[in-house]
Formats: sequence, C-alpha cells, structure tokens
Amino acid sequence: MPRNDGPLEEREAIQQSSWIANAEAWTAAVRGGEIASRKNGTDAAILEACRAEGGMRVLDVGCGEGWLARGLATSGASVVGVDASAPLIDAARAATGAATGAATGAAAGDARYDVVDYDTISRSPHLVSGPFDLIVCNFALLDHDLVPLLRALRERLAPQGRVVIQTVHPCFAAGEEGYQDGWREERFAAFGGGFSAPMPWYFRTMQSWSIAFAHAGLAVRDLREPRSSTGAVLSVIFECGSAEVG
Repeated sequence: MPRNDGPLEEREAIQQSSWIANAEAWTAAVRGGEIASRKNGTDAAILEACRAEGGMRVLDVGCGEGWLARGLATSGASVVGVDASAPLIDAARAATGAATGAATGAAAGDARYDVVDYDTISRSPHLVSGPFDLIVCNFALLDHDLVPLLRALRERLAPQGRVVIQTVHPCFAAGEEGYQDGWREERFAAFGGGFSAPMPWYFRTMQSWSIAFAHAGLAVRDLREPRSSTGAVLSVIFECGSAEVG
C-alpha cells in the first residue's frame, strides 16, 4: 500500500482505495445518520439547490451509496449515478432494487448506477451518456487537479444545464494547516466505527476554486452557504453554467 505522504499518483491511489475499503462503514454512517453536518443541513441544502423536476436528466458524480440519486429520482428526475468504488455502487444498486422490488436494482426505476472513475470521465466524457440538465458533485471533488474532470462535465451539459457542487467551505474548514491549498487527511473519526483506511483529500481556497472553474470553462451563477440551526456555516454550494452561455 502506498504511503500517504508520497507523490501525487500515490495519494490519489490511496484516496480511491480508501473508498473501497471503507464502503461498508460509509454506507452504514450515511444510512444511520452518523454524520452531523448532513443532519444539520447539508443534505437538505443540496437537494434544494438541485431543484429536481420530472423529466430532468441528472448525473450524480461520486454518488457513493446512492442517497442523493434516489432522492432526486423521487422528484421525478432520470438519474445516472457514477462512482469509482464498486462496493458503493453495489450498495446503491441494492438500495434502489429494494425500493422498487427489482432483483438487482442495476437499472431500476429512474436511477441507475455505473462504476466509472474520474480519469475515465475526463478522457472519454461520452461514456457517461448525456447530455444532462443537471450534474451534481456532492462532497465528491477531492483531487488535486479538477480542471480535466470539470471540463469533461461541462461538455456533457445540455443547453442551459447546471453543474452544482457542494464542498467544505474553505473559509471555515481550513483547520490547523491554515488557509492554503494542500493535501489533508480524513480519518473519519466523527463518522462512527468501522473505517479502516484514512483518506487523503485536497483542500483548496476560494481563489483556487474560482481559477479551476475559469480554466474548465464554467461560470459561477449562484453561491450558497448552508448554515445549521445555530448559524454555523456547514459548506459552500456553487451553481455553475457554461461560460459560453449568456
């Protein structure tokens, strides 16, 4: 197993393998309500920002065990969920199948799930079908270089389509390392038990997010800062469109 302080390729390999090793624990934490920020408002915030309607075509990038895809499908959207972790996709398919009575859930109802990593999307955007009215990335953009992926996602947007991204708010989640770009490590200590593999992830400032969007050909149309009932800032949500669309 590569070390967490190794070169970029090793960090990204560790990140991807952590989502495989932690798939069961993550699924249990999400479905058991173990993650405080989600209960405090981030789940509701991303559903509100997506504003899914009947007939919408949606791509959920980094869909995990599928909670958001299922929620958007309930609103009448046709959803494709993709994730690099096969065990998480299995969990998503099983949950969708259980909800609809399907045997496997692989293409049940208005949500289907595929194992696709970000490099594959970046190289071959057409493999995720589309075009999509909405592409959502909910706490799913954790790599060092986001531009190739964001550019590929922009290519899969329908005219007037939106990319909605929820992530940690840089101004309130800098931690001990300070407000500067750099690799951090998530040990999932507050998410319940069963997590066996720490996960490297890349922290970026607001300026770095802005630069990434510009280089990918995306323009921020709206920005939200979800808060808890106590007023604490929980996250930031960027709503983007193609910079080529007025």
